[in-house]
Amino acid sequence: MRYAVLGTGEVGRTLGGRLVELGHEVTLGSRVKDNPVALEWATAAAERARAGTFAEAAAAAEVVINAVGGRVALDALRAAGAEHLDGKVVVDVSNPLAFEDGQARLDPVESDSVGEQIQRAFPRTRVVKTLNTVNCQVMVDPGRVPGAHHLFVCGEDARAKQQVTDLLVEFGWPAERVLDLGGIQAARATEMYLPLWLTMMRQFGTADFNIEVRRAG
Repeated sequence: MRYAVLGTGEVGRTLGGRLVELGHEVTLGSRVKDNPVALEWATAAAERARAGTFAEAAAAAEVVINAVGGRVALDALRAAGAEHLDGKVVVDVSNPLAFEDGQARLDPVESDSVGEQIQRAFPRTRVVKTLNTVNCQVMVDPGRVPGAHHLFVCGEDARAKQQVTDLLVEFGWPAERVLDLGGIQAARATEMYLPLWLTMMRQFGTADFNIEVRRAG
């Protein structure tokens, strides 16, 4: 598969690197063509790794992964170009996080989500929200957390969710541990989980943790 990973931060580089290891072609997208972080990543990753602008990455891809911060996700995707996103699966792993006065803040929260904003802004895309409830290292290596634990997907297109679930299985997530929460509105709940995740990270002193969901019956 050909993937675009939008964002040159730790999340984007980690996802892109794992995809290359799995044999996929990856273009790491940024705002400018000569982004030094993206160029360094592409040089170090493999011959299947490239760097380019958001638009170049999206145009070359079959699947687009939004790995920029949630508050700038729409700007990045607009820069990628609706014509390069139409009909494609857009995997949104972002959270709308900012730190104000030393406190973590989410915007939007409760009545909207980044996942929904992306789907509204690009109605011809098939948005799937996932991976935003774990650290980027756990995203691509769930075995860092021992035992059984869960990941979530949500979105309006069932085939897109299955395609993303297949990718998660490639990352090492057992299919039965990927829980489908329904439509894209469920992204509100997974994004609002972040403050609890941050609280637990501070308490545990590590980002290598996740939750297991148990049901009666």
